[in-house]
Amino acid sequence: MLAAGCAEVKSSQPVPPVAQARPHSYTVHGITVEDPYHWLKDQSYPKVDDPDVLAYLEAENAYFDAVMAPHRELADTLFAEIKARQKPDDANVPVKEGDYFYQWRFEAEGQYRVWSRWPATERGADEGPSAQAQVILDEPALAKDVDYFRLGALSVSNNGRLMAYSTDTTGAERFTLRVKGLDTGELLGEVIENTSGNPVWPADDGSFFYTVVDDNWRPYQVRRHVLGTPVADDTVVYEESDPGFFVAVSSTSSKRYVVISSGDHVTAEVYVVAADAPASAPLLVAARRQEHDYSLDHQGDRFVIRTNDTHKNNRLVTAPDGDPSEGAWETLVAGSDERYILGFQPFADFLAVEERIDGLDQIRLIDRAGQTTYIEFPEAAYRVGIGANEEFESRTLRLGYESMVTPDSVFDYDLDTAGLRTRKVQEIPSGYDAAGYVTERVMAPARDGVRVPVSIVYRKGTPMDGSAPLYLYGYGAYGSGMSPSFSTTRLSLLDRGFIYAIAHIRGGDELGYHWYEAGKLDRRTNTFNDFVDVARHLIAEGFTGQGRIAIAGGSAGGELMGAVVNQAPELWGAVAAHVPFVDVLNTMLDTSLPLTPIEWPEWGNPIEDKAVFEYIRSYSPYDQLGPGHYPPMLVTAGLNDPRVTYWEPAKYVAKLRTLKQDDNPLLMKTNMGAGHGGKSGRFDSLYEVAEEYAFMLWSIAGDE
Repeated sequence: MLAAGCAEVKSSQPVPPVAQARPHSYTVHGITVEDPYHWLKDQSYPKVDDPDVLAYLEAENAYFDAVMAPHRELADTLFAEIKARQKPDDANVPVKEGDYFYQWRFEAEGQYRVWSRWPATERGADEGPSAQAQVILDEPALAKDVDYFRLGALSVSNNGRLMAYSTDTTGAERFTLRVKGLDTGELLGEVIENTSGNPVWPADDGSFFYTVVDDNWRPYQVRRHVLGTPVADDTVVYEESDPGFFVAVSSTSSKRYVVISSGDHVTAEVYVVAADAPASAPLLVAARRQEHDYSLDHQGDRFVIRTNDTHKNNRLVTAPDGDPSEGAWETLVAGSDERYILGFQPFADFLAVEERIDGLDQIRLIDRAGQTTYIEFPEAAYRVGIGANEEFESRTLRLGYESMVTPDSVFDYDLDTAGLRTRKVQEIPSGYDAAGYVTERVMAPARDGVRVPVSIVYRKGTPMDGSAPLYLYGYGAYGSGMSPSFSTTRLSLLDRGFIYAIAHIRGGDELGYHWYEAGKLDRRTNTFNDFVDVARHLIAEGFTGQGRIAIAGGSAGGELMGAVVNQAPELWGAVAAHVPFVDVLNTMLDTSLPLTPIEWPEWGNPIEDKAVFEYIRSYSPYDQLGPGHYPPMLVTAGLNDPRVTYWEPAKYVAKLRTLKQDDNPLLMKTNMGAGHGGKSGRFDSLYEVAEEYAFMLWSIAGDE
C-alpha cells in the first residue's frame, strides 16, 4: 500500500507511483520558481525518516521490480556472463613497502578483499606470499553483518608495527578510523568518527595526522592524534574556514614531509610539516589566489611542484629543501600548448611525469641531469598511469595500462634496461580474444566547428550500415577525462551486436585544460551539444541509427543524460542516468549542502549573479522538463549519497511522470542502504550493471 503522497491505480500491468505535487515556490533575483516536489527533500536530512518520502522511494523500487520481473532472466544471464569474466581469487601484484611485501586478494566468491603481507627478505614478490603470510585486514569479516561496506584507508606505520584503517558501513562516506597492532593483531583503544582520506604517520610513529568532516560532510580539519591519549585532546593542526574549500592530508614520496592541501576545483593552498617534527607549525608554500592550482611532492633534496601559474596546461618547478615558497621556484618543465601535465611522482634518482599529448597518455622520465625519456607502449591508443610505487629508492616504475581491447595490465619499467616487464594482465576465466574486436578513434564535428574525439570498439563482423545498436558513454565535467579503457562487462553488449563509444566531450580534459574550460561555467552547454553532435555524426557515418543509441552517465554525467534527453529525445533508444545531478539550480542555491560552495567554480554562483541563475536554469534538466515524448529511462539513486542527494533523481522522476506523453518505461531504483557508488560488494555492483544492460537490450531490441 502506498502512503500519503502517492497515488495507486488498479491495473493488470504495473502502474507507477505518482508523487503528490505540493505547492512550493521561491524567488531569487525577482524570478519566482515553482518546485512542487520540494517536499521530497527530507527536512531532517542527512537523516531520512519522513514517512511520505520513504513511502514514495519504496513504491518506486517496487515498481522497478515489477517492471523488470519479466526481464529478470535476461539480467541473470548477463550477470552470469559478467561474473564468469571475473577471476574468483583475483589478487594485485605485491607492492614492496619498507620491510614487507603487501597484497590484497579476493577469496573465491568473495565480495571484499583480504589484505596480507610477508617479509621482503623471506620471499620475493614474484614468488607470491609465503606460508607464513600475515593477514592484516579481513574485509569479509568486517562486512559480515552489514549491508554496505567500504574500506576508506589503510595506512601502515613506518616501522611496520601499527596500522590505521577506516571503514564506512552506510555509504554516507563518513569513515570510522581505528588502529590495529600488527604484532598482536589487537585493536588499540583509538576510535575516531567522521574521518576522510588516508591518515599519515610521521617519522616517530607515535602519532598520526588525519582529516575530519563537519556536519555537512566537508573535510575541514587536519588533526593529530598521539597514541594512547584521548581523541578529544587531539590537536587541530589546520582548520579551513572557507566553506568552498576541502582539506586533505598526505605524505611526500620521500616520507620527509606531511602535506596539508586545501582547495576547491580550481584553487589550491598547500602547507608542509616536517615528518621528524610533527608538532611544528605548518609551513605555507604559496598563499591561495583565485584559480592558482598547484600540488607538491619532495625528492629528497628538493621540492617538486606542479603549478598552473604561467600556463593552464601546467609546468613543473623545483624549490630548495628548506624553502618551498613561491619565490624560490625554478622551472624544470615549462608549460606548453601541446603538452598537458597531469601528475608526477618523484623518486631518489628520477622523476616520473604523467602527460597527455594530442589526447594520448604519455609517461615521461626525467633523470637528475634533466635528461628526458618517454616510455614507448605497444598500441596506438591506450590509457596509462603511474601505479603503486611505495619505494622511494626504486629504479623500477610500476605502471597501469589498458586499451579498448587490451585488459587491465600492470607493467614494471626498468630504468637501467629501458625495458617493460609485464607483471599482470587481467585474467578473464571465461575467455577473451582481443583479435576478435576492433577499436577506432574518430573525430566528430560539433555544431560550432570544434572536432570532438570519440573512442569506439566493436566485435568484428558488426554491420556498419546503421542497423547496429550503439552504447554511448559520456561525462564531461571537472576536467575528468574519460580514457579509452577496457571493460569486461561491456563484452556482453559487444557480443550481442552493440557498438560501444566514449564521447570525449568538452568539460573533460582529454585535449588539455582548455578542453575543460570550454565546458564549464557559462560554456557548460558545449558539453551537452558535443554529446548530441557526436551521436548525430555516428548515425551519419553508419555506426548506428536514430533511436538505436543507448546512453549512460553518472553524477555529472547523469546531468548530461538529462540535458541531452531534453535537447534531442528522438535520438535515444534507452537512457541510464546513475545518481544524476539533475536539479542543478536548486542545489547550487542550497548552501546547507556540503558540495554547494565548492561547486560554484564549476557551475557558477546563482545566488550572487542573476546571469548565472538564468543560465543554469536554462539547462538544468529538472527545470527544463516539459510535456513530450521521452525515451525509455532508468534512473538510480542512493539514499545515503552525500554527493548527489537522493531527492535530485526522485524529484526528476516524479516531475517527469506528469509530463511524459508516451508509454516508454521510466524506472527509478534507490539503494536504500548505499551511497554515490551503489552497492559495495564486487558481485552486487556487477549485478546492477547487468540490470542496466538488460534494460537497454529490452528497450532497444524489444526482446531478450
